Order: sequence, then structure tokens, then C-alpha cells
Amino acid sequence: MKYLASLLLVGFAFFATAQEDEPMTGPKISFSEKSFDFGEITQGEKVEHIFEFENVGNEPLILSDVRTTCGCTAPEWPKEPVAPGKTAKIKVVFNSAGKMGMQNKVITVMSNAVNNPERVKIVTNVMPPDPNN
Repeated sequence: MKYLASLLLVGFAFFATAQEDEPMTGPKISFSEKSFDFGEITQGEKVEHIFEFENVGNEPLILSDVRTTCGCTAPEWPKEPVAPGKTAKIKVVFNSAGKMGMQNKVITVMSNAVNNPERVKIVTNVMPPDPNN
């Protein structure tokens, strides 16, 4: 019985080590930044930011959907596959109309990547409009 247990333990250790050495297969998305802070903006302003990403995998990356936490944030993303080693961009526009105070908007990127889904976010503090303008 001890021999069988030892054999199983050695086999499991070999299997675990072998898995670590296997190269990753498939597309993988890697963002150059995961968060962007607009700082303070005035209520009613529209601001935009571009999140750049790279396909660090070894197969074409296809973004199937980019979802936001509210209708005040509109994303634009590439519809064509991103080849391994290539970069692309997701543009995010935030409309602060009707918003006040700290805003934290999460953008969920759905794709065929091995690390699906991925998330980035924008942050801003919406200040009241200047009554003198």
C-alpha cells in the first residue's frame, strides 16, 4: 500500500511539473493600463480615453463584446481579429450629464482570450457646473 501511495505521489508531482512547462496556447489580452483617472471634470462634460492592448498569445484575438456599467459610458472596439504580437485600442467615452461626485465605471472586455473576461476602468470626480457661466 505504501508503494502505491508513493507511486501516486510521484506521478502527481510529475504531472504538475509537466503542466507548468507546457507553453500557453490561444490568444491572451494584455492592457498597457488597467485604470485611468480623469481627475475632476465639470458636470455635462464628455471625456474620452483610449485603452491600448496587445495580443500576447499565439492565436488571433477576437473581441466579441465590450460592456459598460451604465449607458453614460460608450465603448468602441476593433471588430477584426488582432494577430499575435499586435496591438489595438478600445476607445471609451464618458458623458457626465446628470452625474455628480466620484464615478467609477468598469468596462468588461469579452473575447476568445485565455484570460476572458478582462476588465479596465475609468474614474472621475464630477463637479457641479459653474453657475456664473
